Amino acid sequence: VQLQASGGGLVQAGGSLGLSCTTSDLTLRPYHMAWYRQAPGQEREFVAAISRSFAETYALDSVKGRFTISRDNAKNTVFLQMNGLKPEDTAVYYCAASQNVQWNRGVGYKYWGQGTLVTVSS
Repeated sequence: VQLQASGGGLVQAGGSLGLSCTTSDLTLRPYHMAWYRQAPGQEREFVAAISRSFAETYALDSVKGRFTISRDNAKNTVFLQMNGLKPEDTAVYYCAASQNVQWNRGVGYKYWGQGTLVTVSS
């Protein structure tokens, strides 16, 4: 199973980007979905997640109020809207799927996308 993430690019600080994640290999409806990121030389970081019921979301403290995760099950797609981007947001962003009850702690993400690069210039 391969998830496809897209929407990355180069943006100036303060700008916005919208990422998308979809797949033709899997129906995402029963999965909790998340976005991770990995900056050069850094460990992968759990950025945002949304429950399969849409009822709950999680966001890393440093992105709260700037990033919004959402999903459209009819389109089998998950989104990450990123506003107020900062140079420290520069990373490869990955989407992932989990069915674990601790989805909001970054547990059990077994299906991954290939990543999309977000570069924020100062």
